Amino acid sequence: MKFNSFHLSGITFLAFTLFACQTKTSEFQNAKQKLSNLKVEAFIVQPSVLEQFITVSGTIKPFEETVVMPEVPGRVVAINLPEGKTVKRGTVLIELFNDDLKAQLRKTQAQLQIAEETLKRQTELIKVNGISQSDYDQAQLEVKSLTADIEVLNVQIGRTKIKAPFDGTVGLRNVSLGAQVSTTTALVTLREVDKLKLDFSVPEKYSSEIKSGAKVQFTIQGDIQKYDAEVIASEQGIEATTRNLKARAVIDKPSSSLTPGAFATVELQLAKINEALMVPTQAIIPQEKDKSIIVARHGKAKFVVVKTGTRKSSKIEVISGVNPGDTVITTGLMFLKPGSVLKYSTIKRDSI
Repeated sequence: MKFNSFHLSGITFLAFTLFACQTKTSEFQNAKQKLSNLKVEAFIVQPSVLEQFITVSGTIKPFEETVVMPEVPGRVVAINLPEGKTVKRGTVLIELFNDDLKAQLRKTQAQLQIAEETLKRQTELIKVNGISQSDYDQAQLEVKSLTADIEVLNVQIGRTKIKAPFDGTVGLRNVSLGAQVSTTTALVTLREVDKLKLDFSVPEKYSSEIKSGAKVQFTIQGDIQKYDAEVIASEQGIEATTRNLKARAVIDKPSSSLTPGAFATVELQLAKINEALMVPTQAIIPQEKDKSIIVARHGKAKFVVVKTGTRKSSKIEVISGVNPGDTVITTGLMFLKPGSVLKYSTIKRDSI
């Protein structure tokens, strides 16, 4: 009875082992059959234009901007601040009380007139020795002194008239008639917006690309349109804290959509390669020390080590390892081995 049980158990184990072997063999054959029927997608490499850009943040600023303040304290007696309007350079924006200075000016001008008449008479007398030389010199000094006083008074009166330092747009005024102002009172902000500036910073490694005359493009939030600007200058040193180089571009033809102070996204072109070799990013097989791709050679898979460069949204530049016209495999990479026979479902190509 014991012998029969042992015998039966052995037969059962042997049958199970045979069944398992047959199952694994069948699965291997099925996998081999599927692999032999595997069709892959491929991409034909062709030269194309590659433009290398970096994107940095920037700020739009007025080409000129100043906070207008009085040179002397006083009381506001006249205002010419058309908010939001353009004024010409030299336009009187605000006038302070100056009647006392004007009265002094008129008095001094009258004194000068009398002094000039006296000098004129003494000039005739000195010719005939009618007066001494010292009296004549004193008359000349009086005329010169009064003339200088008039110049000082004119300057003082001029300082009570606050003028526009350049052509610009008037901002919101901060004073009213009768207000008493000091030399620290901000009267209004004047901005030149016929041209705008674009200030931005680039990382240190790209600092050599920033040159006067370089073209940049930028966008602003809420506007998909791209605007043009031209670099006019950059700082002569790298900032120690940020390791960035500050640069400035000018916007010669600003749009009404561009507001000073707005945030801008700046695109700076670093290089343009006319015959770059680009492949789909999914074709790259990352490895521990390098990268490789699968290239079709005589209908079979060949693994090639490559060196990559600039990455775009769906493609990456291959600097070495492939040639124009090579067929690169983009799908089924995990199942292919060196020498595998290739069958294609689709073959794509890009135009130059």
